[in-house]
Amino acid sequence: MVDISPEMTKSDALKLEYRIKQLPANKKLSKLLREENEMTIKQDLQSLQKEIKALGMKMEKLIAAVEKGETTKVAKKTSVKPVEAKTTNRTLAKKAPAKKKTVQPTATDQLLNIIKRSKKGVNAATLMTKTGFDLKKVRNILQRTFKQGKIKRVEKGIYIEA
Repeated sequence: MVDISPEMTKSDALKLEYRIKQLPANKKLSKLLREENEMTIKQDLQSLQKEIKALGMKMEKLIAAVEKGETTKVAKKTSVKPVEAKTTNRTLAKKAPAKKKTVQPTATDQLLNIIKRSKKGVNAATLMTKTGFDLKKVRNILQRTFKQGKIKRVEKGIYIEA
């Protein structure tokens, strides 16, 4: 599409207007949105460029500070004599007992525990309400544990521990 320019004649402008009016609305909107996105991308890139320059300046300052710090440390190290370590008999302090990590039961374990506690058996709807899982997740777990032989079906849709 041709952009408007000051060199356009009236005839060119009318032709352009006609071509724009002939375009469907969605193409006009997509062109406007594309231009808007290009503008925001340019702005984002400019702000990133400024941030990168600022980080570069900080890096230069840090490097200069480190170089100054290293030269003073080297000078100090050469003037200090090393001290020999003295050995002493100390009793080792008892360490605090390590905290036990609480392991969250898996979704399968949660369903199996509910099924084990029931005497008559449990259906998928009950498992959904007790665990908060959606129907798809409950059914997938039931199918997997049934194939593994951990549960069995008493009736259609009722499961008990195997």
